[in-house]
Amino acid sequence: MNKFEQLGLNESLLLAIKDLGFENPSEVQEKAIPVLLEQNTDLVALAQTGTGKTAAFGFPLIQKIDAEDRSTQALILSPTRELCLQITNEIKQYSKYVKGLHTVAVYGGASITEQAREIKRGAQVIVATPGRMQDMINRGLVNIKNINFCILDEADEMLNMGFYDDIVSILSDTPDEKNTWLFSATMPAEVARIAKKFMHEPAEITVGHKNSGSATVSHEFYCVNARDRYEALKRLADANPDIFSVVFCRTKRDTQAVAEKLIEDGYSAAALHGDLSQAQRDGVMKSFRGRQIQMLVATDVAARGIDVDNITHVVNYQLPDEIETYNHRSGRTGRAGKLGTSIVIITKSELRKISSIERIIQQKFQEKTIPSGIEICEIQLLHLANKIKDTEVDHEIDNYLPAINEVLDGLSKEELIKKMVSVEFNRFIAYYKKKRDISGEGGERSERSSEPREIRAGDPVRYFVNIGSRDDFDWMQLKDFLKETLDLGRDDVFKVDVKEGFSFFNTDGEHTEKVMSILNGFDMNGRRINVEISKNDGGSRERRDHNGRSSGGFRGDRNSGGERRSSGGGSFGPRKEGGFRSDRNDAPRGERSDKPRREGGFNRDSAAPKRAPGSFQREERAPRRSSENNDRPAGRSFEAAKSRRPRKS
Repeated sequence: MNKFEQLGLNESLLLAIKDLGFENPSEVQEKAIPVLLEQNTDLVALAQTGTGKTAAFGFPLIQKIDAEDRSTQALILSPTRELCLQITNEIKQYSKYVKGLHTVAVYGGASITEQAREIKRGAQVIVATPGRMQDMINRGLVNIKNINFCILDEADEMLNMGFYDDIVSILSDTPDEKNTWLFSATMPAEVARIAKKFMHEPAEITVGHKNSGSATVSHEFYCVNARDRYEALKRLADANPDIFSVVFCRTKRDTQAVAEKLIEDGYSAAALHGDLSQAQRDGVMKSFRGRQIQMLVATDVAARGIDVDNITHVVNYQLPDEIETYNHRSGRTGRAGKLGTSIVIITKSELRKISSIERIIQQKFQEKTIPSGIEICEIQLLHLANKIKDTEVDHEIDNYLPAINEVLDGLSKEELIKKMVSVEFNRFIAYYKKKRDISGEGGERSERSSEPREIRAGDPVRYFVNIGSRDDFDWMQLKDFLKETLDLGRDDVFKVDVKEGFSFFNTDGEHTEKVMSILNGFDMNGRRINVEISKNDGGSRERRDHNGRSSGGFRGDRNSGGERRSSGGGSFGPRKEGGFRSDRNDAPRGERSDKPRREGGFNRDSAAPKRAPGSFQREERAPRRSSENNDRPAGRSFEAAKSRRPRKS
């Protein structure tokens, strides 16, 4: 029996669930659905973002709606237009087999008269943003005086955005005998005040601990100088070649500026904030969902409607003003049971905030250092080798092999591999040779040193191991696996970095013999583990096997006899597939940029807006929302005195 059947859902909903491919209910669904179906009660449900709250209230709501009665029976309030549209689409999918049930989205930025017309045609369910809903009530365009259900979704975020007065006014226009269902990730004082004022002995459901973070998200922070914040963002992107992320900034101006710098540096990026028109926002989100954009730079408000599968990282380029908001940010990743990483880039003056966040989310951060240029180059090189290995061959290429063989005739296998990899590697290593180290460990002088140091018992040793996220590890799980396998203490394994097909970790030098002897050849469910010492002293990176012999590695100046042939990791490099290239015609005439190019680049003809030279939006603090836009409005705009030239990194 399908587990959703055990919750008491009817046949029409079960058919829709089957079409959607849902197999097992999430924890919040398992707890909320039976309560809402069996009782006419108010409900307060606390659950982290991304845990399936829409289905938790959507399924019982649809089952309780009288589809033959065309009057408005339910109102769902949500903080942003994106989330409003998302909920509307999901309710329509869930009710596809319920004949006569209509759902209408009501939000700013669209025609209010058309929305009112759709409601008059017969809409049993209205999904609305508070500002637009209050506007329609004031104009007499909607009647909610007889509704049976009112749902507040993401209640804490609506109140954070300044909608308290609107929500109180809207709820005051609804009947006392209705059922009110409140869903929220956190329970601040204002949410508790709403619950106390408008709800009668509500049932309570908590998934996890109150205000806690998701167990599927790991948290890490990087401490850098303020001037290096953007460079740190770039290096973290380069150190995670498969990154598919949301980058959070505090203000719309910072969001636009960071996105533009990323695009100019060749990354596939776009901005999402309240200054964009609805068409522009829809275009950006379409590109992001289609993975044409790998790094979406967003404000907290604009990102509230983002429900995109498989986001690998959330990057806090700046911490939010309200610590509780961090929970909403990190909830963009690690959804549907998948693993995700939340990264924080901070300065020393902000370190105290990490402890505050840890208390709220009840999880610990791992402190990490920004990878050096040499470390990034090695990660990317292994990633490229893995990608080449895993590429499926289209045998249409067989028609061209004679001509290709003729061109490559005379090259040995080793020469061919080196030349093929160097197509990407040369550009990347040339870029990072010019950059100083910002990791805080060694600086520029250590990058120039090429003498390997002797491993001493108290010195940290870094290892390369051929297992990673494709083996279902995140850094916490790999750390636990290593501690258990090696019988080491809690703090003996540190600086664990997990990539797709490989990983890095550190121990003190006294454990090196144990690590090499136990892990090399270790059988992990049929997978043979290989571990090597990875030493980064200056411009070289040397690997040693468990007998202490050098196994290659690479150096930018290494001769052909010392070149290393890699069998590691996926996509590499400065130039990425199918998108923005930093050396196209928008570079100055006669010049060719040496900036790295990235995969899946952003097409300048797509929907992400480019701010016109000579103008920008002025915004000092996050402003209040606009009732028409239902987002934080733009600050006062004005023309700059001089035309702004494109930045260069």
